[in-house]
Amino acid sequence: MNKISSQKIMNTQFKADKLSITLSMACMIHCLLMPSFLILTSGVIALTIDNDLIHKVFLILVIPISLYALISGFQNHNISSYLYLGISGLWFLIFAIFFGESVFGEHIEEVLTFIGSIMVAYSHYKNFQTCRQLG
Repeated sequence: MNKISSQKIMNTQFKADKLSITLSMACMIHCLLMPSFLILTSGVIALTIDNDLIHKVFLILVIPISLYALISGFQNHNISSYLYLGISGLWFLIFAIFFGESVFGEHIEEVLTFIGSIMVAYSHYKNFQTCRQLG
């Protein structure tokens, strides 16, 4: 692979890492602030917001972007722990969305989502840092 092509891949991977971190943080903010938002609006808006749909849309966006960034980063630096941590965080998010509330309740779903989001964000942060040091 020539230098220009590898640089384009690295730039795309950097953008994917940054976007994944942003989406993970947005997910955490949503989980932390949504109860307060619902209380402040007296629950009126809650009737029009489909929380499950929001979570699934986040997941549909996060999974391919995260996997691309983590796999591309792994190919650059060969540090498997970032890849495994990120994939584990994605599994936490998947589990939380599809099984959390129905199996354990809403509170555990939020905890699983928060933990998964932190794992994904941290793995992308480390992935980004390491690739930037190499590039």
